Amino acid sequence: MTTPEADEPQAPRPEERLERAVRAAEQALIEYEIAVETFRVEVENFSRLHEQRLGPLYLRIEELDAEIAEAKAARTGDPEDIRLAEEARGRVLPIPGVEELMHGWMDGGGLFPEAAAMLTDQAVRPPQRVRPGEEARKLYRELARKAHPDLAQEEEERQRREEFITRVNAAYARGDETLLKELAEEWAAGPVPPERLPSPAEELYARLEWLSQRKELLTLVARELEDGAIAGMLRLAPDDPDGLLDEIGARLRADIAERETELAGLREQD
Repeated sequence: MTTPEADEPQAPRPEERLERAVRAAEQALIEYEIAVETFRVEVENFSRLHEQRLGPLYLRIEELDAEIAEAKAARTGDPEDIRLAEEARGRVLPIPGVEELMHGWMDGGGLFPEAAAMLTDQAVRPPQRVRPGEEARKLYRELARKAHPDLAQEEEERQRREEFITRVNAAYARGDETLLKELAEEWAAGPVPPERLPSPAEELYARLEWLSQRKELLTLVARELEDGAIAGMLRLAPDDPDGLLDEIGARLRADIAERETELAGLREQD
């Protein structure tokens, strides 16, 4: 026989609303992190492609500017012209260790043969393309939601998730769909994290504060990406970034032709 008290619904615990708020904030933060990371990969990949395809053209323009300045200085002998020529030449002098910075199209001695071929009509191996496909994006989002370190309560589980997400991010940055599938299988077969236990109210408030600070940090990262020159270029042609690079390349080649004509004229005056 039940008592009247047993038939009455139990009053919710004081922490329940706060727990729901924390869970909602965690999920919102994870979605935001996914969006920021996806945007970062897009910007980084476009930046790499921009440097690979247009870097040799920019370098050629700098070299021509130096030669033009040197030709003018040799003709006039003016100290100011000589100073400008030295500055222009200094901007194109080889820099030790530059190979690691220039993504494979030049080293301390100058342009690689493939990069030099890009200035002409010679055939050249296309630059490495890293643009994650839709399936890779889907796999990345699913893994990020399931394995995100912020869903762990124990430090050991957090570390396991952080190491796993690092591998996921690296695979996504390379657009490696096969590896992402393998990582999804690995996660599915891995240990199941323990069920989250209710936290005291003060810990929940601290958690909300941490989530808020994390979101502010991500907002700064996103703003820095959006304010960059590469992101600005992507906004100009979000559906055809390759076409934008072709257009810029055509303008740079026209600038190169003008400088070559100017340099030839200066040399003819000698």
